Amino acid sequence: MTDSTMSTTPDTMWEVRLANHLKGDLGTDTFDLVQVPTPEPATGEVLVRTDYLGLSVAYLEMLRADSRLPIPPWEVGQRIGGGAVGTVVRSISADLAVGDQVRTVAGWCEYSAGSADQYPKLDPDLFPSPVHYLSQGPTAYYGMSEIAKAGAGDVVSGAAGGVGSLAGQIAKCRGAAKVIGSAGSQAKIDYLVDELGFDAAFDYHDGPVLDHLRELAPEGITVFFDNVGGEQFDAAVEAAAPGARFALCGALATQIGDHEDRFPEPDLTAAAAKGIEVLPFSTYHTPEQIAAWTEHFSTWLSEDRFVFPHTIVEGGLSAAPQALVSLLKGNYKGNVSVRVAG
Repeated sequence: MTDSTMSTTPDTMWEVRLANHLKGDLGTDTFDLVQVPTPEPATGEVLVRTDYLGLSVAYLEMLRADSRLPIPPWEVGQRIGGGAVGTVVRSISADLAVGDQVRTVAGWCEYSAGSADQYPKLDPDLFPSPVHYLSQGPTAYYGMSEIAKAGAGDVVSGAAGGVGSLAGQIAKCRGAAKVIGSAGSQAKIDYLVDELGFDAAFDYHDGPVLDHLRELAPEGITVFFDNVGGEQFDAAVEAAAPGARFALCGALATQIGDHEDRFPEPDLTAAAAKGIEVLPFSTYHTPEQIAAWTEHFSTWLSEDRFVFPHTIVEGGLSAAPQALVSLLKGNYKGNVSVRVAG
């Protein structure tokens, strides 16, 4: 089997590891930037250069020793995980060639090596940029289409971060009559309405959320895509039409603080009284979920029915910790990725 190489790779590389489990506010001191040997691929394996890392607010919980996500948290000294896209720079496999673009879950590192079947090959012509493969669309699509089943005539509401900004557009593409988003500033409100096509949006800092929902959806919301929790969940229950469907993607409002403060049990009595279907879900990014999203995403983009809201953070791998801190502070629009190389 031929060993092909794109170019000379360095003997060492950088990776980001967990320095200590998070207990208070997230800062860059939670992470260590460590220099390690660049891995050597064996027969049947490839060496992949990380080009872009995807970031997610879900990482906040993975940094805690007492995480309540359905997967183990990261351990101190472990490389920070997560999805990325990269380029094969060395191949000792007939399945992938040097120059192929691939998906990787090797995490926050400049290079990774492994069996070729661990790196799904990507179509470089399907999307305008490799970062489109790092969208949080599988979560948004699964939650909005398979869980909430948003469709013709629905009045949809939800917070519009990286997942929500996609979920709202998915609802519109599926025929929702009205989509309402909540955001943290007037600039983000304008962005949701003027650029992403939401029908209305409000600033959740500007008075009670319930007042906004009653004003913007006097007929009652029929679908609520929740990735915040807290006041927004309670207000949505009050503003919901009987029989509404609530897709519970996450609860960012409850992820700050000590364990006993982060996960208050929601009061579902009012929801039950109105016949609301409360539908918590997790997306495991199975091949089927990714394929369903990729098919619809590429089609809607080609039809000019969809906008991919995203921010690319420059600065290489060392910029990733601060980028995550900034993401959690709400400093970016849409999905966020870090350019590592490429």
